[in-house]
Amino acid sequence: MDVQVQDISTIRKQLTFSIPAEQVDTEIANAYKKLAKTAKIKGFRPGKIPKNILERHYEPQMQEQVAGKLINDSYFKALVDHKIPAISHPDITESGDVAIGQSFAYTAEVEIKPEIEVKDYTDLKLEREKFVADPKAIDKKIEEMQASRSVLEVSKRKIAREGDFALIDFEGFVDGVPFAGGKGEDHELELGSGSFIPGFEDQVVGMKRDQEKEISVTFPEEYGSADLAGKPATFKVLLKEIKEKSLPKLDDEFAKGFGMDSVEQIRTKLDESYQVQEKARIENDLRERLINMLIEKNPCEVPEVMVADQLEYMLGNIRSRMQQQGISMEMLGMNEESFGVMYRDTAVSQVRGSLILEAVARQEGITLEDDDLDTKLAEIATMSNAPLETVKNYYAKPEARQGLLAQIIEEKTLTFLLSQSTIKDVAKEKLNPEDKKEKE
Repeated sequence: MDVQVQDISTIRKQLTFSIPAEQVDTEIANAYKKLAKTAKIKGFRPGKIPKNILERHYEPQMQEQVAGKLINDSYFKALVDHKIPAISHPDITESGDVAIGQSFAYTAEVEIKPEIEVKDYTDLKLEREKFVADPKAIDKKIEEMQASRSVLEVSKRKIAREGDFALIDFEGFVDGVPFAGGKGEDHELELGSGSFIPGFEDQVVGMKRDQEKEISVTFPEEYGSADLAGKPATFKVLLKEIKEKSLPKLDDEFAKGFGMDSVEQIRTKLDESYQVQEKARIENDLRERLINMLIEKNPCEVPEVMVADQLEYMLGNIRSRMQQQGISMEMLGMNEESFGVMYRDTAVSQVRGSLILEAVARQEGITLEDDDLDTKLAEIATMSNAPLETVKNYYAKPEARQGLLAQIIEEKTLTFLLSQSTIKDVAKEKLNPEDKKEKE
């Protein structure tokens, strides 16, 4: 077998194969032997079909089987022999015919990780947001806790306003024709939640109880249904009832509902949690700034398969968060395709950053210590309030374990890089926005 390897780019290789006729003939013979055992042709008993008849009826099936086996055997052998770190399935760009007495040739392309030699990763000058306590943030958290224990009561007001829950009947029309899924009865809509088509809730605000009204909106261009995307629509709406939240009093009884003795104790606990979260956010922001600086200094190509995997991971996270909030991507006029377009640049940046950190770890010899994994598992158990044994069982799965080990190395690499950098604490409003790119 002859294999020629050519670099198409830093992330893609082309492999050209030529398999000798002798090997092809052997595989053809083996394929017909297997086919002869199961082939069914009228007038012949199974296993007793003459070779020329078998070849006449089963040649296309034989060619498919032989080509598949020749490609499978030769491709993976070539990866090992030529030490090619493939990270994607092969893309067969050319393939010859399978025939007795002829060699078989095909060409495959495959993605690989780029070989990065990171430069200028020490003595970085970074800005970090200075932590400043914000009492208003605690007030907002307490308001959210009140809202979580609120009850809906029918309002005495006759006119709906933002924040109300409107009980409505509605029916939607495009070009005067009702469309599927556009009708609802006794639907409870929180005005200002943004859960309906943009502009819909704004026009319900100001309606009177028992009032009927026509509302005109336009579906977003990226709306999940192609039949409705970008089209103007009219909704006939009846406002049947107005409800508003009734908040509980902030007293000791309220605090006991959250397992505490007083509102002051709630405030103390919230302040402790707020400081932990804010300091973690500031630290994450600093790490993003560092990674963005490294990306700028070390441009590199990114394998498409890694971008696709990252987008899938991001999509899973967003869907999980939406599910907890009781909403879906479709309700926001988004689907997988539009999500991929919207967040592709973010995914590319995240993959590029991971590749650079992996290369720094290799260059600096940063590896796992004996107790690194146990420490991380204990940390996860504490943060998720889960039994340590449960966490260990989950990360015993090969894929989960591999991802966690990579995360630990990445965190150790970031710690090293920060220790080699000069960090200046500055007020939030004075941070350089160019150092920080939005990440999902």
